[in-house]
Amino acid sequence: MNKLISRIKPEDRPIYTSLAFVAVILAIGTGYTLATQGTAPLLSPGYLLQQLQTGAFLGIVAAGMMVVILLGNIDLSVPWTLTAAAMMGAAVGGPMALPIAILIGVVVGLVNGLGVAYLRIPSMIFTLGVDSVLRGLMVAHTGGFAPQDQATPIMRFLAAERVLGIPAAIFVWAAVSVVIAVMLKRTAFGRSIYATGNREAAAYLSGIRTRLVIVGAFVTSGVCAAVAGVLLTGYSNKAYQGMGNEFLLPAIAAVVIGGTHILGGQGRYIGTLIGVILIVLLKSVLSIMQMPEAGRQVIYGAVIITMLLFYARGRKIVG
Repeated sequence: MNKLISRIKPEDRPIYTSLAFVAVILAIGTGYTLATQGTAPLLSPGYLLQQLQTGAFLGIVAAGMMVVILLGNIDLSVPWTLTAAAMMGAAVGGPMALPIAILIGVVVGLVNGLGVAYLRIPSMIFTLGVDSVLRGLMVAHTGGFAPQDQATPIMRFLAAERVLGIPAAIFVWAAVSVVIAVMLKRTAFGRSIYATGNREAAAYLSGIRTRLVIVGAFVTSGVCAAVAGVLLTGYSNKAYQGMGNEFLLPAIAAVVIGGTHILGGQGRYIGTLIGVILIVLLKSVLSIMQMPEAGRQVIYGAVIITMLLFYARGRKIVG
């Protein structure tokens, strides 16, 4: 066993660990449902497709979050970027709903990127401030009441309809995944993200326009949050205040669980993908076990802290 583990590359170990945890979660959930209900819904194709459909929202948010975390930054404005894009897109309606929602994601990403890259304000502080501003603007827009805006037909199709028996939301998630994976692995922008995340000063001296790289990463995160907001609106058939709040911590957890260093410079998208699946299945099993929401949040936080301690210890050893 030790020889087998030693053959696995260090950067791949979190991925294999996550896959092992996915298997454990499936086993625990299946054993619990067999013991209490006499069935094993977790293993049925229909149930797994349903989980992937709802997991698509988290997966798209996590894809954008990973790009920012690879730089050693974080985007805490995701909850209300998602909400603002969804609410304004649904409010406009018609053929302009999607472009308006995406535009809001781009604008928020630009503001975040400019604040972090050019004003040199720590991303945690700046994006948290932007999130608060967006929350205030949306409350002012609705007057503090629940908006009456309904999802457009295209939103409902992308989130809730099926194509060839597979939920369309999964295809959207797959398209986003391909774009992010290719961008990180095959483009100069992706290589610049890794270089900047490893050591920004060295990347700058090597000719990389690091500030533009940071802005581009935050724009990517903003667009991904907006796309998730569009899908969630279609799935819920309406936009509502605070609809993005439940995605922030799980998205960060999925990225970290998948092996992306929270300090930047290292990570593979396949790891984030597996991390999302792990979080979705974990949430499903905890729901089946009737675990309170507070308990779920404790588990997510504990996972992040554990992985942070693991990475910090690993960097000290390397150094």
